[in-house]
Amino acid sequence: MKIGIVGLGLIGGSLGLSLKNEKLISCVSGTDLNKEHEKQAMQLGLVHEILTLEGMKQKCDMIFLAIPVEGIIKIVKEFEGIGENTTIVDLGSTKQKIIEAVPESIRQNFIPAHPMAGTEYSGPTAAFPGLFKDAVVAICDFKESGEMHVKRSVELFSHLGMKIIFMSAAEHDHHASVISHLPHAISFSLASSVLKKENKKNIIALSGTGFNGMIRIAKSSPVMWTDIFKQNKQNLINSIDLFKKELDECENLVKNEKWDELREWMGEARKIREIL
Repeated sequence: MKIGIVGLGLIGGSLGLSLKNEKLISCVSGTDLNKEHEKQAMQLGLVHEILTLEGMKQKCDMIFLAIPVEGIIKIVKEFEGIGENTTIVDLGSTKQKIIEAVPESIRQNFIPAHPMAGTEYSGPTAAFPGLFKDAVVAICDFKESGEMHVKRSVELFSHLGMKIIFMSAAEHDHHASVISHLPHAISFSLASSVLKKENKKNIIALSGTGFNGMIRIAKSSPVMWTDIFKQNKQNLINSIDLFKKELDECENLVKNEKWDELREWMGEARKIREIL
């Protein structure tokens, strides 16, 4: 099977590294708007070759879109007229807006997927081969995709050692807003608050593992996360409202010195250990 990867950053580069070791893959081609990323991808061995998008459409059995979600919406129309046996897999972090942008003529080819994997780093140098192993990948609205394309995608994700779940795009965007997008909003907000309140020396001197863990994902790409917040706007706003209510509850309990109730509130929150 011949694979094409559009976008050679953390996700696309890690995918290339992982697939190059699979026996069912004969060639991994890559392309990126950033020509320096293409150069780095070849130097790091992330792909076998650099190929244009047009070249991929002619050569590849599967093409993965590993670019920011707004970029996916813009590029997906360029696949109109592609052969019926070519599978297009979107790896974006939102789903509904992307699916709405897919031309009806290629909806059978299209697999909306979201690998729940990543780090705070970006670019080809951040790629590593084990990123997807044991990670969950959500495949959305699969009944609108062609059976062969679904089977092919499931087979490939399985070879990567991923856990596959199926859900609607609406369910995905709701759950992702709470589990993935809200934590990033909180992390960016915390980092911004601290930078406005504390000087650099105090941050370095006093930050511990708790603080570092909370602000780690604030190091993520602002370009990528602005796009995600934009596409999942209403779900994110709802999640932020829910979080603000809990933060207000914490503030009120502290302000009114209701220490027993505060302890109970923390105890309820701590039950998340039973899930994770």
